[in-house]
Amino acid sequence: MNTRSSVRTRSRFLPIALFLTVLLCISFPACIGSRSKAPAIEDSENVVWLSSLDLSKMTVSGRRKPRADRSVYGRRISIGGREFEKGVGAVARSVMHIDLNKGSETFSAWVGVDDEVATRLVRLKFRVLGDRGELWNSGVMEPGRSARVDLDVRNVETLVLIASPVGGATRYNHADWADAKFVVTGDKPKAVDPPVEEPVILTPPPSPEPRINSARVFGVRPGSPFLYTIAATGDRPMTFAAGNLPAGLDLDPATGMISGALNEPGEHRVTLVAENRLGKAARDLRIVVGDKLALTPPMGWNSWYCFLTSVTDKMMRDAADAMVNTGMINHGYVYVNIDDAWSMKPASDDPLLNGLHRDANGMVNSNKKFPDMNALTDYIHAKGLKAGLYTSPGTTTCAGYVGAYQHEELDAQRFAQWGFDFLKYDWCSYGQIAKDSSRAELKKPYLVMKAALDKLDRDFVYNLCQYGMGDVWEWGADVGGHCWRTTGDLGIATSLYENVITYGFSHDGREQWHGPGHYNDPDYLLIGWIHWEGALRPTPLTPNEQYTHITLWSLLSAPLIFSGDMTKLDAFTLSLLTNDEVIEVDQDPLCRQAVRVAYTEDWQVWAKEMEDGSKAVGLFNVSEIGMTVGVQWSDLGIRGGYRVRDLWGQKDIGVFADRFEMDVPRHGAAMVRLFPVQ
Repeated sequence: MNTRSSVRTRSRFLPIALFLTVLLCISFPACIGSRSKAPAIEDSENVVWLSSLDLSKMTVSGRRKPRADRSVYGRRISIGGREFEKGVGAVARSVMHIDLNKGSETFSAWVGVDDEVATRLVRLKFRVLGDRGELWNSGVMEPGRSARVDLDVRNVETLVLIASPVGGATRYNHADWADAKFVVTGDKPKAVDPPVEEPVILTPPPSPEPRINSARVFGVRPGSPFLYTIAATGDRPMTFAAGNLPAGLDLDPATGMISGALNEPGEHRVTLVAENRLGKAARDLRIVVGDKLALTPPMGWNSWYCFLTSVTDKMMRDAADAMVNTGMINHGYVYVNIDDAWSMKPASDDPLLNGLHRDANGMVNSNKKFPDMNALTDYIHAKGLKAGLYTSPGTTTCAGYVGAYQHEELDAQRFAQWGFDFLKYDWCSYGQIAKDSSRAELKKPYLVMKAALDKLDRDFVYNLCQYGMGDVWEWGADVGGHCWRTTGDLGIATSLYENVITYGFSHDGREQWHGPGHYNDPDYLLIGWIHWEGALRPTPLTPNEQYTHITLWSLLSAPLIFSGDMTKLDAFTLSLLTNDEVIEVDQDPLCRQAVRVAYTEDWQVWAKEMEDGSKAVGLFNVSEIGMTVGVQWSDLGIRGGYRVRDLWGQKDIGVFADRFEMDVPRHGAAMVRLFPVQ
């Protein structure tokens, strides 16, 4: 064998072998047993790095901000053992809108879960959207994997980069856009805010002619005080009447307030009438005297998300005044509810909050911000409204005020003595008393208070607030609850929209435990002015997101309890709260919770059966761009012609044979009702 010739041959193939080895190790970093670095790419006039753009324009869930050329923990970006000098470390969910200024040729990047994440439970998905739809999708990404984005964007005006969690894991969703860059031949790309939306009012103003909007069914216990106000829109003055009103009840023809008491169990069919100079309207009311209350979901207002612990007697009176003066009472809103911070606060040095926790008989005292609870409830009742109160089964409430522990029966008596009609019972410090998290222990405090309420000669709508623990929807009715929180606090989040869709859509599959007198409750309506990021300010929800919020809650037949500042209601917020055709879906006597009938990553369709045989349908666009969302008749279990009515616009759209679709804006919703054509 010619040794010299053999050496020359190996030398000739060595560069090729070395090249293949390097290429293999770049693709599979584990082959060299240590971290590798991506080859450095020279900066040039034609390259714009994603990390050089204004990262404050990237919206994120959680408190960690995106970082340029570093992971969210401040380390070198690393995916699957491969390190990158350039890129953006973010969290999922995160969204970034980029105006390409018609100057970009390509966009490229490596994406994946950053190696600093120790848990293997994280699952992420990366997407790139263009003007008219999705351009690229990574599929489900697990730690240790990477995927390559390489797009021609010459015909794209706006690019949207999205990283989102997949499945239940919500922590350590560290998402990297590594080596992310644009190749440009013209104007450079620019990070921009999401599209600006004007608060467009879709709901027409109420007709000057009378229209009755109050619930069609009402429950009361035998012998309890009866208060029902006929809710009606139309020009004033207006007079009211009620045909077949049972003995024991009286109607004020000027206000529409029906009061009195019914001592015997049974049902009564009453015809309500409202009349003004332009005409007359009538609606049937079924009064059920028995052991069931809240036969449609409660509607009203709660003080928490606007006033927190600063709530006062005057604020409650102002809210009651506003409910009447803005006309909300004419659309069915009735409860005016005090949340936390009305009782004494142990160890407080505030003279308004300290004093005797209870009187000589052991009955709870209100603090000095509420000097006369009887006078307050009398004020609210005189307006045809009802009053609600809050406490905890623990020794203290969530905010540290006196709770009901070991005084449940006395406190229930006190609440009735004061004249309240609604009780929110919040778990809070009872967690320190419960032996464990078993279902029996979760039920225990609610059963104790329910037994105390049942002994009263006054009706209380009973709201269980315990954040969905132990799948409360499966047993909330068993402990006497009329509604129960299924979720955490809606308003404690960095992204209120994310909570709205996450909490709302989580109700799919819970419909079997929902019905007349027992409701899943995903928390309050957080539109208008609410306490957000340390101050009272307009809701962070965009106008489209607010339409989504009200549409979804109404389809779920959830309690419609507004928790914004009643004294700062503007025309747009009022239009969302007072669309009678939307409210009618929520208040339908069947009280069916909507179910999800179709969905993709970008949209969902929810449908609800109505008492008259029609279907209420919500079309939700959860994408970052506007799109067309449709529903197939086969998904609804129907056939033939149906008249489709736009509920927000209160107008008929047409008759459709097998499907219907609408353009729905980014983060927006459409709500329609389908009536069979005879």
